[in-house]
Amino acid sequence: MESTPQSDPNAPAFLGKQTDLPASPEEAVLDYVPNPRTGALYMVRFVSPEFTSLCPVTNQPDFAHLVIDYAPGDTIVESKSLKLFLGSFRNHNGFHEDVTVGIGQRLAEEMKPQWLRIGGYWYPRGGIPIDVFWQTGAPPADLWLPDQGVASYRGRG
Repeated sequence: MESTPQSDPNAPAFLGKQTDLPASPEEAVLDYVPNPRTGALYMVRFVSPEFTSLCPVTNQPDFAHLVIDYAPGDTIVESKSLKLFLGSFRNHNGFHEDVTVGIGQRLAEEMKPQWLRIGGYWYPRGGIPIDVFWQTGAPPADLWLPDQGVASYRGRG
């Protein structure tokens, strides 16, 4: 979905406004604003350490630590709209792979960054943690790529 048309096309739709959580990821609107540093190669990181969605088989909650890194193109994603989009997964049924890759693909398709990657570090289900990684392709030359900083699941101790 594209952002809602406004009188000022560059004004964020949600920033500074009371906003309800979207009922589903399909209903969620991601808002994009012009990149304030067009032409500069830099990376943006969003971390969602308490991400939740629902198992499509049992309808039980699944929990993940998401890390989204991207090198902006002409636009950047407005963080409140991203928070609302990610929150809309709380009542969404999907396998870890579908959810993680779907978030990355939607951001890449709409925002058109120079490069994007997402790491989904899912907490154990049935005793097995699942980590899912997706990226748009090779990162641009000279882009600083720090480690995502999420250790592999080790359980307690």
